[in-house]
Amino acid sequence: MTTIKDLEKCLNYEFSSGGITGEDYKIFQRKYINYLKSLCANNYGWELCKVNKNHYEFTAFFRCDTRYIYFSISDVRFWANEWYNNILIRKANSDNDYAGGRNIFTTLPNLQHSLITLFNKEF
Repeated sequence: MTTIKDLEKCLNYEFSSGGITGEDYKIFQRKYINYLKSLCANNYGWELCKVNKNHYEFTAFFRCDTRYIYFSISDVRFWANEWYNNILIRKANSDNDYAGGRNIFTTLPNLQHSLITLFNKEF
């Protein structure tokens, strides 16, 4: 499983750019998604139920029972380290709800705590 330390090796990394997604980003994205899956494995009842792999960013949905949380990172080529320092999460009604609730920003080290807090709030 990927750890936060594995991802931190990509801090300040300048990702490739172009019309085709670079292998460096594909490897990073795979590691990041594996890290999110490990958060789910460590929190009973959580599931990473949907991942949308985009060009140089991705979105996902976490599910716990009937509650959903939307997750998004910015394009890694233009916003360096935002994938680590400025992660968007918000309540969602389903794994197709991209508008959802109020935007909340967190960091990768605080992501688990932020998800726990949001899952425990009244939906």
